[in-house]
This record gives sequence, structure tokens and C-alpha cells, in this order.
Amino acid sequence: MAEEVKLLDFWPSMFGMRVRIALAEKGVAYEYVEQDLKNKTPLLLEMNPIHKKVPVFVHNGKPISESSIIIQYIDEVWKDRAPLLPSDPYERAQARFWVDFIDKKLYIETRKIYMSKGEEQETGKKEVIAILKQVEAVLGEKAYFGGECLGFIDIALIGFTSWFYSYETIGNFSIEAECPKIMAWVKRCLQKESVSSSLPDPIKVITSCFKSGKHLALTNQIASVRKDLVWIKMDEIFSVCGWGFDIFSHFDAA
Repeated sequence: MAEEVKLLDFWPSMFGMRVRIALAEKGVAYEYVEQDLKNKTPLLLEMNPIHKKVPVFVHNGKPISESSIIIQYIDEVWKDRAPLLPSDPYERAQARFWVDFIDKKLYIETRKIYMSKGEEQETGKKEVIAILKQVEAVLGEKAYFGGECLGFIDIALIGFTSWFYSYETIGNFSIEAECPKIMAWVKRCLQKESVSSSLPDPIKVITSCFKSGKHLALTNQIASVRKDLVWIKMDEIFSVCGWGFDIFSHFDAA
């Protein structure tokens, strides 16, 4: 009997992107079930009754929540192809440490950039750069955090990069200027089909950050900073996807 493999997800979720990449790396076919996080489906509530968040991975009717746990599960179940975690116990522990660091530190600080302003936003920008510099040091001169192949840390971090354009635009700063090795790593990752096919267009991401006219002032601010966004029509900004900043509380953070 064929395996049932299903992913409950929301397309802009950097945590859901992790699972999509892991499945693509393993070559596992699955059913993708897009979720409306403002009107959560009975299936999502049934599969993740505790946190009620995406992503949720369903394997033969059994749900697994929290993206970092899902990736490790996928790696263990389909262990005969494209290993995602190191085989060495120490290296595996280190990979888990840095994924936990990304989840606990980077996610919180990036939220400050698009959910606050003034001093708090400036603090968020500085912290994001500091965190990325720490992670950049871990990367060193390697092609990927996993060495010559995409690994656990790569998959955990790369989803955030589809939001870099939004962070930079809203915060008016440049990640590439501060962390060139990270951006070079991003470009290498995007050359992999498993990554490029799993990450959304950064323009679509930033456009979807606006859902109503109350964001008009911020939209005008962005247009004045990033001239390449002027072509986006205001009615498209206000109508696309129909969600706003508060939706991020429905993404998992692990």
C-alpha cells in the first residue's frame, strides 16, 4: 500500500519551507494542503490541537509538528538517501544547537523589523546582523553548513532568506553589505532545485505584507526607499493574499 505523505502549510512560512526542501532533497512525493490561518481548517486543528500552527507533517495518518522535529523525522524515515544531519554524534549535536539558536534568536529579532518602529526596530536590525555574523562564522569557508552538501542548518536558515528583501526594505538596511558570505551562501543554495522550487519570490512575500489601506504610509515609505517597488500597484498590495503582520503568530518557531 502506498504511503500517505501530506504537508499542511502556508506558503510564506519560512518554517514550512524547511519541510518542503527536506522532502525535495529526499525525493519524497507528498500532498501539499495550503492553509488559511485566519480560518483554520478542521484538519489543521485535528492534526495540531496543541499549537494549532503550521507546518504539520502527516505520515500515514500520524501528525508531526514543529519544523525542526519534522526534518529530523524525515531524515530518519528516508535515511537511505540524501542525509540531512551529520552521522558523527558531536557534529549532529552541533547542528541541532545552531538550528535551535536560529529558531530562538533570529525569528524573534526579525519580527521586530516588520512589527515595530523607531528604537525597537533599530535594535532588531542590529541584532539580526549580529546573529547572522555569528552564523556566518560557523559557515566559514565551507560551501554549505553541511559541508559539501546541503544539511540541517542550511535547510533551517534558508527559508528566512526569502524574507531578507522584506527586512531590508522595511528596515532600510543591507544584509549583503554586512554579511557577504551569507549572501554568497544564499546564491549557492538557490542553484539547487530543491531550494529554488521551495522558496517563494521575495517580491511576492513583501507584497503580501500589506492587506489594507492602513499600511499606505508604510507602503509609500518603502516605495521611496526601494525604487524597484514603484511598479507594484497599490490595489494589488492591498488585495494580494489578504493577510497582515499578525499572521506570523501562526507559524511554528522550531
